[in-house]
Amino acid sequence: MAAKRALLVDALGTLVELEPPWTGLHEALGEEIPLDRVEAAMRAEMRYYRDHSHEGRDAASLADLRARCAAVLSRELGRDVEADTLMAAIRFHAHPDAAPALDAARDRGLVTACVSNWDCALPGVLESCGLGGRLDVVVASATAGARKPDPAIFAAAIELAGCEPAEALHVGDTPEEDVAGARAAGIDVVLLDREGGDGKPPREAPRIASLHQIDQYLEP
Repeated sequence: MAAKRALLVDALGTLVELEPPWTGLHEALGEEIPLDRVEAAMRAEMRYYRDHSHEGRDAASLADLRARCAAVLSRELGRDVEADTLMAAIRFHAHPDAAPALDAARDRGLVTACVSNWDCALPGVLESCGLGGRLDVVVASATAGARKPDPAIFAAAIELAGCEPAEALHVGDTPEEDVAGARAAGIDVVLLDREGGDGKPPREAPRIASLHQIDQYLEP
């Protein structure tokens, strides 16, 4: 690996974690619907969002996307759920190692960037998790016009970071999106596996169990 000038990091599962949204939704809807049914409905909504997150490009299209997600949830539950009720149940928090890792990268002089399949609200989510000020670049699939594993979303981040692909390292938790996409863009990649990390064979890419282990991949 070449010496790095930029650190690219995935959002969900890497920098931030989604709190179980079915818990809050179950409380909001009342006890008449069993929790396991609310969870199943919420997971169906999450699958829909994952496939359509790139369609939330601006305020109007994001509102439409959220309304469609609420419609999926309503259909699964057999009762109307407003988009505002759905969104109130969706809460994120930063992984404990996220802020220290970003701070350490900046201390080394690296540009820090988040590259994620997400709607245009991603900067606000990262800000609410205390990470916004630690990131120099935020690239969401909805605003980049491409979603991982398309290398175009990585190319957009590299351009904003002002470096060459070989001068960047990407860290993410999904082989199909992060590893495949970064490699297609000519970027070195490390796979974050919080369940075991370097206790497993590399296979798709070098593995780490924590963002605290990034440093060893930033030097040639």
